Amino acid sequence: MITLCMIVKNEEKNLESCLSKIHSFVDEIIIVDTGSTDNTRKIASEFTDKIYDFQWCNDFSKARNYSISKASSEWVLILDADEFVNDFFRYTVDEFINNPSNENKVGRIKRINIMEDSFETKKYTEWVNRLFNKNYFCYEGIIHEQIIAKDGKEYETECLDITAEHVGYTKEVLGRTKKIKRNIDMLKSALSLNSEDPYLYYQLGKSYYMLKDYKTSSLYFEKSLDFDLNYYLEYVSDLVETYGYSLINSGRYSDALVLENVAYIYDNSPDFHFLIALVYMNNAMFDKAIEKFLCCTKFPHGKVEGITSFLAYYNIGVIYDVLGFKEQALDYYRMCGEYGPALKRIKSQLN
Repeated sequence: MITLCMIVKNEEKNLESCLSKIHSFVDEIIIVDTGSTDNTRKIASEFTDKIYDFQWCNDFSKARNYSISKASSEWVLILDADEFVNDFFRYTVDEFINNPSNENKVGRIKRINIMEDSFETKKYTEWVNRLFNKNYFCYEGIIHEQIIAKDGKEYETECLDITAEHVGYTKEVLGRTKKIKRNIDMLKSALSLNSEDPYLYYQLGKSYYMLKDYKTSSLYFEKSLDFDLNYYLEYVSDLVETYGYSLINSGRYSDALVLENVAYIYDNSPDFHFLIALVYMNNAMFDKAIEKFLCCTKFPHGKVEGITSFLAYYNIGVIYDVLGFKEQALDYYRMCGEYGPALKRIKSQLN
């Protein structure tokens, strides 16, 4: 058996889509409402009668753990209302949960984040810990809560055949929920209790980055990087990459060259190669930039859609364009397929 455990508040815009896509794959649904004033509870009642109230206390872990405590089954799946499952292979998932040796492992689902900026929609893929045995695991942290083993030991993870799209970072959703400001307030509150946690500085940096306050985000990233970090950890690699983008976006191009110091660690990451290529490009080191962009295309895929194909080719085209090599630029723009910015540049050059 698998129990879906969710905490919600004012999610009438997303909840029906979320539950309609997942309900047939799970055996039980637990909904914990933290104070909705819209039709959230009514929508939830169409899928389950196990709806519980939880008085919000500015602590996501307490709410998560409360939802888990209501589950009838040992194995629980965690989703948010703005995550829509589009692939769920129950047979292989059952193989995972029915294997006794996996009781102290955490299953990961593939999450595709839909991100919007001023010009286009991007997709960013990551694997997140979401399926586990509640006898062995619980949540910790008042915000950006993490799954921890109850015995305090390190644990193994395994990627599962579950994929979900996350729309929580689209402009419409962020504007409606004021999620970023809430996160910043809670993170600063958490830091007041523990100022020696690099993960909290990292998450503050991410929050300011989403506000496009790149100067502030880079300062928080630098505070996190001041700690003795394990650069092979997943969140640290994301910290390094987002720090690099914050430096580029705030015009600190020469400062971003510091990332060369950790290039050997991320040699197998096309996302890092792409970032370094942008750093070189913004420092007018065009030969090195082209070399790195081409390196990206040797990988099958990256976390960000297009960095191993049309985004890499497009930037090479821009470099040749700026240098006045119009034919070479057109060749690379044409390699971008239906990528809008490339099509516009082709059209402008041919007219």
